[in-house]
Amino acid sequence: MNILMFGDVVGQIGCDCLARNMAKLRQQYHADFVVVNGENSATGNGITPQSAQSLLGMGADVITTGNHCFRRRCMEIYENPRILRPANFPEGAPGCGMFTADLGRIQICVINLMGTAYMEPLDNPFTAMDRLLEQTDAKIILVDFHAEATAEKKAMGYYLAGKVTALAGTHTHVQTADHEILEGGTAYITDLGMTGPMRSVLGVAPALAIEKQRFHCPVAFTEADGACMINGACISVNDRSGRAESITPILLRDV
Repeated sequence: MNILMFGDVVGQIGCDCLARNMAKLRQQYHADFVVVNGENSATGNGITPQSAQSLLGMGADVITTGNHCFRRRCMEIYENPRILRPANFPEGAPGCGMFTADLGRIQICVINLMGTAYMEPLDNPFTAMDRLLEQTDAKIILVDFHAEATAEKKAMGYYLAGKVTALAGTHTHVQTADHEILEGGTAYITDLGMTGPMRSVLGVAPALAIEKQRFHCPVAFTEADGACMINGACISVNDRSGRAESITPILLRDV
């Protein structure tokens, strides 16, 4: 089977871009399952009921998030088990970090995790993964590791080699060129990249990002305009073993 995973979708422009192309992408890659990171899908950042519904409506089977998961304080969206927040948030936080989809012939477990290097001091992600793996019997396990540091993502990839089907990094909004199949049949990529405006600074209008970094004063970010790109990956999986057989980056520009 083939699984599509898409990097951080930025704002309404990113949602609209992915919606226009989702059916074509599912057909092109013969996709059976789609995971989309939606933590920046609302205008400004964060995720709202409206942006979440947009992603689900266009064909996302599961939505993952990250450090902006509670930015809009729309806690009710996490009543939907298909919308995840990082599993290593403290116990009692709204929502859940793991969801298992039952496709009849096979189960797919999706785990959302967040790094702690240069980010919020959440629970240890390695310890959290150990605990989560004990809670699932699914052969196909997909991990969205929302983290800043490349070294932390690489370490997690090797730690989970042979234990999960795929580990895809998100958060940095720039697609990396290190996709590979690790020992034990685990597909890996440090960062899936971004789905949003091409001429931007991680989705933000360049002039605003420059102002922020040049003067260090508060700036209200807005998304850039213009043509978009779609970043993600297609992971081909052996249904019986749950092992990944290939990972193909998706990079569409000017769409």
